[in-house]
Amino acid sequence: MTAEKSTLVANDKRRQWRTMKDRLAHWSVTTGGIGVIVAIMLIFFYLLYVVMPLFESASVEKGEDYSLVPAESKVLALSMEEQGVVGLRYQANGEAVFFRADSGQAIQATVLNGDVPVTAEGVSSLADNGRVLGFSDGRVLFVDAEYAISYPDNQRTITPSLVFPLGEEPIKVADQPIRAVAGRVGDDAARVISLLDDGSLVLTEIELETNFLTGQTSVAGIIQEPIDISLRGGEDPQFLLFDPQQEWIYLTGRSGDTAVLRRRGGEVALNERLSLTDKDEKVSALRLLTGGISLMVGTNRGQVHQYFPVREEGINYKLQRIRSFEAAESPVITIEPEQRRKGFITGHADGSFGVYYTTSHRELLRADSSEHPLQAIAISPRSDKLMLLDDSGRLQKAVLHNEHPEISWSALWGKVWYESYPEPDYVWQSSSASNDFEPKFSLVPLSFGTLKAAFYAMLIAMPLAIMGAIYTAYFMQPKMRTLVKPTVEVMEALPTVILGFLAGLWLAPLMEAHLPGVVILLISLPVVMILCGFAWTRLPMHLRHKVPMGWEAGLLLVPVLLTGWFSFALSSPIEAMFFDGNMPQWITNELGISFDQRNALVVGLAMGFAVIPTIFSIAEDAVFGVPKHLSYGSLALGATPWQTLVHVVLPTASPGIFSGVMIGLGRAVGETMIVLMATGNTPVLDLNIFQGMRTLSANIAVEMPESEVGSSHYRVLFLAALVLFIFTFVFNTAAELIRQRLRNKYSAI
Repeated sequence: MTAEKSTLVANDKRRQWRTMKDRLAHWSVTTGGIGVIVAIMLIFFYLLYVVMPLFESASVEKGEDYSLVPAESKVLALSMEEQGVVGLRYQANGEAVFFRADSGQAIQATVLNGDVPVTAEGVSSLADNGRVLGFSDGRVLFVDAEYAISYPDNQRTITPSLVFPLGEEPIKVADQPIRAVAGRVGDDAARVISLLDDGSLVLTEIELETNFLTGQTSVAGIIQEPIDISLRGGEDPQFLLFDPQQEWIYLTGRSGDTAVLRRRGGEVALNERLSLTDKDEKVSALRLLTGGISLMVGTNRGQVHQYFPVREEGINYKLQRIRSFEAAESPVITIEPEQRRKGFITGHADGSFGVYYTTSHRELLRADSSEHPLQAIAISPRSDKLMLLDDSGRLQKAVLHNEHPEISWSALWGKVWYESYPEPDYVWQSSSASNDFEPKFSLVPLSFGTLKAAFYAMLIAMPLAIMGAIYTAYFMQPKMRTLVKPTVEVMEALPTVILGFLAGLWLAPLMEAHLPGVVILLISLPVVMILCGFAWTRLPMHLRHKVPMGWEAGLLLVPVLLTGWFSFALSSPIEAMFFDGNMPQWITNELGISFDQRNALVVGLAMGFAVIPTIFSIAEDAVFGVPKHLSYGSLALGATPWQTLVHVVLPTASPGIFSGVMIGLGRAVGETMIVLMATGNTPVLDLNIFQGMRTLSANIAVEMPESEVGSSHYRVLFLAALVLFIFTFVFNTAAELIRQRLRNKYSAI
């Protein structure tokens, strides 16, 4: 009894220990699984947290509200410095006044041309607050503002001053009042277009010379050229604009009738006539957007139309309406463009204002400022502060929150017509050396490049990996299998950076130099292998029996190597005979297909090589894991090995094979280093196998280090990561659903 009790106690302890281990394993697996799910969800929500600010609308915080000047002292132009502390106004009485933006207190007032009133005002440099003023005595004056920052007693002090690029003395351009004026200062000359009171147009070229010792610029000579142009129907022109490149001149009347003049080679000629407005519309405001390419037309019906020149045949340009904004129901009085972005602000007759962005085609904000019509608007260079002046002389200061106006659903996923482009297009171009550059954040080329790279990789990897797995698991001799399977699986341990390095620096130049040989190899190798198999079946039985069953695949190494050598040996003769000695150039010139050295074919081979081990290993395990009694039973009933494979083994192993394919696809979609190093890294929409691409992952790797934290570029890269996350999630979810259906369907076999 003592021995029996001891045995029972020992068994009970073992049972308790086993139960405890089972529970520990259960909770460990459960905790690990839940932890993985939580980690994935945290990644998703963090990406979403970074991305969400992209789609927020603008907001405004209204600040000080005070009377700036008497209503009879009309303000022609209003601006402010970068900090929003000091403002500048140009008044019709000929004064330029610096004032404190928070109180309106005058800091410095300058009389520009005696008591002569200002009759016209134009922008000479938007980025520098530059203005050109026209006076009633027919003179013009270029004025800029500068703001010096100092820190006496650790207190920031902004000292404003006026700068006169052509001197403080106004320049005589006419003998009558100037109705409208536009001008630009170049390196060697300044040019002024003046619309006089009688409706005539004069181009004044002011030759400049620079003292190399002092650096001062002075006027060397003045050349005047009348421009013989008028609007249709004899309408009086009211608006005059001159682009920063000093090439395009726009003369517009209230009805919208416009004469577009082009200055080339020192001569001004009419380029075209058109109407900028629809029926029953009148032009109430006209400004050039930052960069001087887009023309923004405000109307009496509260709309704003965007135009810019579009190149047609040859060197001809036509002004074309690109998009329209429903700004408000009241007339647009003033349009003020942002200084560093492609946005603008409209002021209306009902005292309201709106914030808009051209590229994203977004209305970001519409708000009320005054009960009186807005006379002038100033926006700081950082686009974060506003000053709104109504015609009663009341000024409203406000803080504008508008961080990511260039982002919208249409800008990310739709075709956008960018400045200087012949038509709408999907474009990714996040940075440029030009200050007038507008970011282009279309994710379509990157998503397309991701799918393109994965498609060509899977096109090469799937047949080789799946067929190799089937043969290895079902037909190959076990001893040979113990050599082949580990060898293929070791390939998966190769760093992808090494594969990308070899693909970019060795494989790509090799394929370009022997492109006919590569094409011949891709076509001839499957044919040779099929012919070898057919020839093997026709050999006498005594010869076939000399090779142990399952080792036949080793014999294919010789014809494979010979086919590769023969294909590359034929490359040069065929290239010289049919392709003028250069097949890539022949493809470009004769077929019109662009050829990049680092292209989709290179990526397909390199990334296919990286994906093959993943698919092969999982698919081979799935085929090898099919219960042997199923195969033996099928063979015992008279089925051939091929019939058993097709009707028994493959259906049973199909869930595992499909899982291997989808895991391989997931790796191909998320691959970074190979596509980064083995492609031209160009974000283009082109299925051409000889053209490169840029993928979402490669784009993140390239541009994330140079992006400013919190900027639109930075957040769009996180959005690209979120899109990539969704891609893989959708693929994996679909794969799991299909795998479960396959498992349920063939579980009864």
